[in-house]
Amino acid sequence: MSKSASEQYRTPLSRARGLGASRHGVGHFITERVSGLALIPLSIWGVYAALKLVGADQHSVTTWIGQPVNAVLLSLLLIAALIHLQHAVQVVIEDYIHRFTSKSALVIGNLFVCVLAGAVGVFSILKVALTVTGAH
Repeated sequence: MSKSASEQYRTPLSRARGLGASRHGVGHFITERVSGLALIPLSIWGVYAALKLVGADQHSVTTWIGQPVNAVLLSLLLIAALIHLQHAVQVVIEDYIHRFTSKSALVIGNLFVCVLAGAVGVFSILKVALTVTGAH
């Protein structure tokens, strides 16, 4: 049985670790699948919540966010969506951008934007939730 060209140049250690050509193994694959699975129930809840809040005034929405379960689920939806987005965009960058400096800058920028969006989003949710809770 002959090995393929890529198999014959891989060391036993790299095969054991599962490292592929991009040197990060199946991490992105697993993260995308797990975040995708988490997004299924969270998105269903998010669509239900959004439809429930259509036409509501600001006080009603802030009171809704002030409920602990809603604030936690909204934060989880945001975090799961941003993790999924960050990994999906990174895979596209790694597949289609070939210059090392451009690829590196875009991957770092992608991570920075997603982390910043998550921090601002969770801070905003907590600020509204804790302000409403503290006002009662």
